[in-house]
Amino acid sequence: MERVTKLASERAVVVFTSSNCGMCHAVTSLLIGELGVNAAVHELDKDPRGRDMERELARRLGGGGGGGRAVPAVFVGGNLVGGTNRVMSLHLAGELVPMLKNAGALWLYFRAQAESMAERVARLASERAVVVFTKSGCCMCTTVTTLLGELAVSAAVHELDKEPLGKEMERELARRLYGSGGRGGPAVPAVFIGGNLVGGTSKVMAMHLKGELVPMLKSAGALWL
Repeated sequence: MERVTKLASERAVVVFTSSNCGMCHAVTSLLIGELGVNAAVHELDKDPRGRDMERELARRLGGGGGGGRAVPAVFVGGNLVGGTNRVMSLHLAGELVPMLKNAGALWLYFRAQAESMAERVARLASERAVVVFTKSGCCMCTTVTTLLGELAVSAAVHELDKEPLGKEMERELARRLYGSGGRGGPAVPAVFIGGNLVGGTSKVMAMHLKGELVPMLKSAGALWL
């Protein structure tokens, strides 16, 4: 169907969706809200030829159009990438951002590249009185953020495995924690208080047990108790 091909090429990133589709919302939130992509979004249930387009997309996605979801369908650089599972898998594997970059769709990426990792970490570490760099599924990270939550600290939490430049940031944090080689232990969690690096789980827990953590949090204006 020529209409699908034409619309899919009108911008670097094009997403065919349907209103009230949860998976469509997840994909557009990632692309537009989180990564800052200026994507064209077409809601097929609001298009007069939407049913025909949906059948064509189902055919392209599944090979026959007889099974599976037709939306969301994401095109990058005029090429069909896939649906929710494919897009999320690419993102988690660190492959989505380079693909968007190559298509000229990710201006935030270029701004981030112009900013060194040291500058980026320093900027994020200063955005709130307490900042924690973590990873999802990291038990030690959960231990630290749970402790801070119990102390009623409103910390900014950055999950590096969900950041487009997370691997580069992790290397920078490892360098700060363990020296120029960046080797010696995990880079997360990394806790900053008042813009200064405190350390990881062992350091934070040790300070808490010694009664030193709460005064530090109070001094940074992070603890009003």
